[in-house]
Amino acid sequence: MKIMLDAGHGPNTAGKRSPNNFKEFEFNSKVADFVKVLLGNYKDVTVYFAHSKKVDVPLKERTDKANQLKVDCYISIHANAYGTNWNNANGIETYAYVTKPKEAMELAKKVQKNLVIRTGLTDRGVKTADFHVLRESNMTAILCECGFYTNKKEEAFLRSKTFQETCAEAIVKGIVDQYHLKKKSTPAPPPPESNTNYFVQVGAFTDKKKAEQLAKELKGKGFDPIVVDNKGTVQK
Repeated sequence: MKIMLDAGHGPNTAGKRSPNNFKEFEFNSKVADFVKVLLGNYKDVTVYFAHSKKVDVPLKERTDKANQLKVDCYISIHANAYGTNWNNANGIETYAYVTKPKEAMELAKKVQKNLVIRTGLTDRGVKTADFHVLRESNMTAILCECGFYTNKKEEAFLRSKTFQETCAEAIVKGIVDQYHLKKKSTPAPPPPESNTNYFVQVGAFTDKKKAEQLAKELKGKGFDPIVVDNKGTVQK
């Protein structure tokens, strides 16, 4: 499977930055980097970049490249904005083309769901738009808006490596679920050296319902998750 990752805009795009001068492309490109690394863990997946970290690549050049390579899937990664000053606009939304192509809508819903669950940000829904990268690409294409850089709280998230990695993990989870990608075989882990227990946290939320929603999803995958509060008390 061939996947094109498109970090929206470019290093020199005018505007496209927060009131604190944080460039949207810095977020977009770092998430794209993390997505590429994560997809490298799956069988028969080749990843391309539509963007460049040195120059701004025109939109037509991006979609032409994707069409020439005949990629199977085009993922455009963005952060959102409302005006140019700080405001309260917030949340995550994912777009497909206005004709609502079936596979693109299905992929958009999966990616949107995982972004909302993993980040805990407001769900603005799956929407349609006549964006160039959605209209001129010959393959399944979606565009993700991963929070607002005109919102002080979300801009701080967008600057965070942890948040960037979280968004990348969510995007990859949506792709894996849509296309049933299989992980490359890995060697068995070594036996434990002691009776020490180790724990893996997969999410942290201020909203208990979101924590319970993720736990329910994990149970459906065959895991046995628990929800605990910040005092270590297991929630029933």
